[in-house]
Amino acid sequence: MKSIFIFFFTCSIAISISAQTNKVFLITIDEEIDIGLVPYITRVIHEAEISNAAAIIVKINTFGGRVDAATQIKDALLKSKVRTIAFINNRAISAGSLIALSCNQIIMSPGGSIGAATVVDQMGEKQSEKYQSYMRSEMRSTAEKNGRRTDIAQGMVDERIIIPGLVDSTQLVTLTTEEAIRYGIADVESSDLKEGLQKLGFENVDVVSNESNWAENVVKFLNNSLVSSILIMIGIFGLIAEVKTPGWGVPGTAGVIALVLFFGSSYILQLASTLDIILFIIGLILLAAEIFVIPGFGVAGIGGILLILISLFLSLTPSGPFFNFESISLAFVQLAGALAAAFILILVLAKFLPKSRSFSKLILDESEKSEKGFVSYPSEKNLIGAEGIALTTLRPAGTAEINGKRVDVITDSEYVQQGSRIIVERVEGIKVVVKAIS
Repeated sequence: MKSIFIFFFTCSIAISISAQTNKVFLITIDEEIDIGLVPYITRVIHEAEISNAAAIIVKINTFGGRVDAATQIKDALLKSKVRTIAFINNRAISAGSLIALSCNQIIMSPGGSIGAATVVDQMGEKQSEKYQSYMRSEMRSTAEKNGRRTDIAQGMVDERIIIPGLVDSTQLVTLTTEEAIRYGIADVESSDLKEGLQKLGFENVDVVSNESNWAENVVKFLNNSLVSSILIMIGIFGLIAEVKTPGWGVPGTAGVIALVLFFGSSYILQLASTLDIILFIIGLILLAAEIFVIPGFGVAGIGGILLILISLFLSLTPSGPFFNFESISLAFVQLAGALAAAFILILVLAKFLPKSRSFSKLILDESEKSEKGFVSYPSEKNLIGAEGIALTTLRPAGTAEINGKRVDVITDSEYVQQGSRIIVERVEGIKVVVKAIS
């Protein structure tokens, strides 16, 4: 009985291991490489490791994108405990070539291409030698890690590197599928993923396609340059509105929420550091102290706003080798644009909001004039010409009885004895002016 139990237990374990090792996870990169891809790819790698998958397939068809995003993806792939395979479906250009080289093996479709990894700016102009050197080292170390030719990897970045029989000193290296296989950059050629996997020794695999989830899509959306600028604008507008108005209300709440969304997405994508967030929190605390504790507007408020602006600026600038004049200029332009938009919004609202029908329902927009019947004290003009008795000595003010009721009265600096007869000369607002009757 015991031997039967051990037999079935061993079989179940073997079946479980077999099921796990036949599963491959598919990652798709078919757009421009940006920082929003990083959480998606790192999550799939983690899930593949937990599932003890046989391999991770990175399906690539891209012209490139952000180098900082590509280096983060490269690091995640190189650290993966699961075998990684790049399937270049058409092309892996620029940053895409770095991601492809970071995989353990490469499958290329017929007519595909890989290479052309020179670092350029947003205008397509070649960057300085500092950045080319950084990219060369990334390509070289990645190729070296996976046993590929380092000279070809560097030649994808620097046209000065000569590859005999391939390029001279005037051309960047961009390999076709046949050339990539010939020079040991790619491993097999196949237009079909499962066929390519079979050539690499994977039989009867179960390909598990993984798409980015809603949270990753939200983070990617929030990190869009236009959306992040709008968030900064709302944040600045809300904080300025709270400084200029008593207490705390909707503008301040909206501003804080917008800035939290901005910093939260930036922190997830490793754009905002812990220092940036600490500066932002200190700035908020100083600003809150200025609004709720310290009267007026002074050092605490100014310091809080400055710390918030500094934290925003630092979050917009990349770290590492790409912290340069261009990145600083772009961050400055984005932040200045958000500030200008916030001030324009404040001016527009200040001019047109009080005239709007919705706003008029919240405030009193008419003057309460006495001609329209608005008075703070009932008028006593009906007493003019009436006679009465001084109940107290008028020196010159006192109390009199007029038409059977007590009335506070005053004379024109005249002294009137108690019990004297008086007459009302005039009424000025709440002041009843009387004089003694001779």
